[in-house]
Amino acid sequence: MTVVLLLILLVPLGFAVGALVSNSDRISAWVSSLHEVALPPPPAWLSGIPLAGDKITAAWTNLAAQGPEAFAAKVAPYVHGFIQWLIGQIGGASAMILQFLMTTIICAVLYTTGETAARGVRKFATRLAGSNGDRAALLGAGAIRGVAMGIVVTALVQVVIAGAGLLIASVPAAPLLCAAILFLCLAQLGPGLIMVPAVIWEFSTGTTLSACILLVFAVVSMTIDNVVKPVLIKKGADLPLPLIFLGVLGGMIGLGIMGIFLGPVILAVTYTLLKEWVEDGPAQEVDADSGVAYPTGARVA
Repeated sequence: MTVVLLLILLVPLGFAVGALVSNSDRISAWVSSLHEVALPPPPAWLSGIPLAGDKITAAWTNLAAQGPEAFAAKVAPYVHGFIQWLIGQIGGASAMILQFLMTTIICAVLYTTGETAARGVRKFATRLAGSNGDRAALLGAGAIRGVAMGIVVTALVQVVIAGAGLLIASVPAAPLLCAAILFLCLAQLGPGLIMVPAVIWEFSTGTTLSACILLVFAVVSMTIDNVVKPVLIKKGADLPLPLIFLGVLGGMIGLGIMGIFLGPVILAVTYTLLKEWVEDGPAQEVDADSGVAYPTGARVA
């Protein structure tokens, strides 16, 4: 299990780093050649977009008429802003890798005495709240297992399917795109932000067969989470999917990259324990005359 945890970290990280290193010259050349890029005329279908089509077409035409220098001046601030954001995310990713390695070390210790640790947690919970405490510990463990399986395993399945499509279609920088898809899937945004532009680019190059194959893989990767994720989550706990989505977003906003994992776990455990506490209310008895329910022993004659 420790080796598997390390592989989950090192394999995608190795692909991402290798892709960045191998494409560093291409990225720097693309950024430096922005002032030479001429914006083509807007496509005919753009004006057909309801409400905003004419405005977008007019702005596109005006920018294209100004030449490459004006286009570069418009795009450069966004490119530099994206690069600065990417550098900041890399710094956050370094902290996440360190936390992941520390977590792996702790897990390795727990794996050697897992049953003993589990019995200790259950005994402690029982000492605190009796049988309810033991049930709360089991419910919390199930919620954590369900979230971990539902988010991580589903993201890996989506990456495998999307990556296979990218490789079959010979899309450039496929490992880098797979790393981006993994991050988007963990953030519950799905692979569509990468796969849809890739399919459009593949169709625009004229290779219809490979584009159709990539389209099939894209559709499967974008929809399979609707089947896999509920099944995996239900195995651990009965949790609504909107709760997982809100936990991922809130955790990412409040805790950074590690919040992708911690946010839904905290929210799921809280929801599960609160639901169990509410449903396990005091026994009630109904007044035969008025039909009003009272907690057992609370009705005064």
